[in-house]
Amino acid sequence: MTLFADIHVATLAALSALEAEGTLPAGLDRSAVAVEPPRDAAHGDMATNAAMVLAKPAGMKPRDIAEALAVKLVADPRIASAEAAGPGFLNLRLTAEAWRGVIAAILDQGAAYGRSDMGQGRRVNVEYVSANPTGPLHVGHTRGAVFGDALASVLAFTGHEVTREYYINDGGAQVDVLARSVYLRYLEAHGQEVAFADGTYPGDYLIEVGQALKDKVGDRFVGTEEQVWLEEIRDFATDKMMELIREDLAALGVAMDVFYSEKSLYGTGRIEAALADLRGKGLIYEGVLEPPKGKTPEDWEPRTQTLFRSTDFGDDVDRPVMKSDGSWTYFAPDIAYHFDKISRGFDELIDIFGADHGGYVKRMKAAVAALSDSRVPLDIKLTQLVKLRRGDEELKMSKRAGTFVTLRDVVEMVGSDVTRFVMLTRKNDAPLDFDVEKVREQSKDNPVFYVQYAHARISSVLRRAAEQGVFPGGADDLACIADPVELALTAKLAEWPRIVESAAQTHEPHKIAFYLYDLSSEFHGLWNKGNSDTTLRFWQEDDHATSRGKLALIRSVAIVISNGLGILGVKPADKM
Repeated sequence: MTLFADIHVATLAALSALEAEGTLPAGLDRSAVAVEPPRDAAHGDMATNAAMVLAKPAGMKPRDIAEALAVKLVADPRIASAEAAGPGFLNLRLTAEAWRGVIAAILDQGAAYGRSDMGQGRRVNVEYVSANPTGPLHVGHTRGAVFGDALASVLAFTGHEVTREYYINDGGAQVDVLARSVYLRYLEAHGQEVAFADGTYPGDYLIEVGQALKDKVGDRFVGTEEQVWLEEIRDFATDKMMELIREDLAALGVAMDVFYSEKSLYGTGRIEAALADLRGKGLIYEGVLEPPKGKTPEDWEPRTQTLFRSTDFGDDVDRPVMKSDGSWTYFAPDIAYHFDKISRGFDELIDIFGADHGGYVKRMKAAVAALSDSRVPLDIKLTQLVKLRRGDEELKMSKRAGTFVTLRDVVEMVGSDVTRFVMLTRKNDAPLDFDVEKVREQSKDNPVFYVQYAHARISSVLRRAAEQGVFPGGADDLACIADPVELALTAKLAEWPRIVESAAQTHEPHKIAFYLYDLSSEFHGLWNKGNSDTTLRFWQEDDHATSRGKLALIRSVAIVISNGLGILGVKPADKM
């Protein structure tokens, strides 16, 4: 249990007492009753909406319920005051002893503080990155990789069984283009001059692949027609690109549980099986789509296609799964892939897509709803674009890729930890400016530095105290934590379990980064006040008993920062 959860339980118990004595009618649904920090900290430490949500079903005025509930709650030794406000909110102020209990709980639980069984072992598949295997990952993929990895971590932290998955798009025409590009580098490795036509991949990263192909096959493909070498080089090049992508992900600290090949769906009956499932439900039919809205393309003509009734599940139009020539549309293997996920027994699916996949959301959700009979929810998160800057200069090109800045470029410029944290300083659906100069600044405006500096400062104090033989104390040493600034910091620590569960429920790992910044701000504020008020300093030279209590407070801050950074995949700094 955590403090917010404890007060929530106390509130429900108080409501039961009011029902028992007849003040409230029995059997009220309390599922919407919450205990949260008030929007304005001046109003109190916690607030409950109990009176507001119960007033209508109880047939009472919210204010009357709030005042009756306040009488019950002030009898709790942890609650110093309970005051009805506005139309019926109930604001609570806790005792200093209650807040000090948070410190003791954190020290006792350590790395487990904030963990929960909220997920109850639900199996969740998080698919992210899934870039075409045609080159190194770029800065846009980096954001999706960080977001997906942090989301997977926060779900695991809250009791979900998580599978991290990468879908290899190796079944489309882009891998044929890759094969042709590698063939040109192969000829180049044999000393021939080559020209890269529009649509091929001219990046330097293929030079080594062309050489590796030469080392493997010699001159066997020199001067031969495409049909001789296309399939073999396509497989060879795809494998090499996936090796490169795995190395890119490793540089960022991302490790996938599953790499799933789109190509494995073709010729294996899996696409046919998925569509047969939909056909058996009456959701596949032969039909003609309406012309596109707006200006109709000159080459558009009505033609019979095999269609999926995605409009039955909220999509704007039905979607083709087979073209009039009998070949699959790109949507068909995606249906089969998600059918496979459902067949593997996942309770929930999450897909992380780039901003350019916005038009794909409704059809994919419709497919999963149809395939799972609406049993398995699919959440699709879109990550918006990243603009990489060096001051006023926007970085757009890479020597490696030739056309874009790679993930590896970013990591080499600023490091994996900085890259990961910065990618989570905005909500996933908001554009992100990543200034590689800004993240090197040692200021409050640099959130990475600000959080890492808080942990490093605490580590420094704890090391100096340990050299004097003084260590963080326990529950019996915390009476010295009494100043409002110290208690405010403790109150922020108490929010951590709520923040973690909220991030998991809403699939928004950026909430962790935001919280860590706010916690660090509270800590730095206390540190700065100690410069003028010596009683607030964490090390009291002539009072080791007080020092133990104050060291316990900052040790608990370090634990929470470390736990939060761990979810984000960032190592806490002990020195800076």
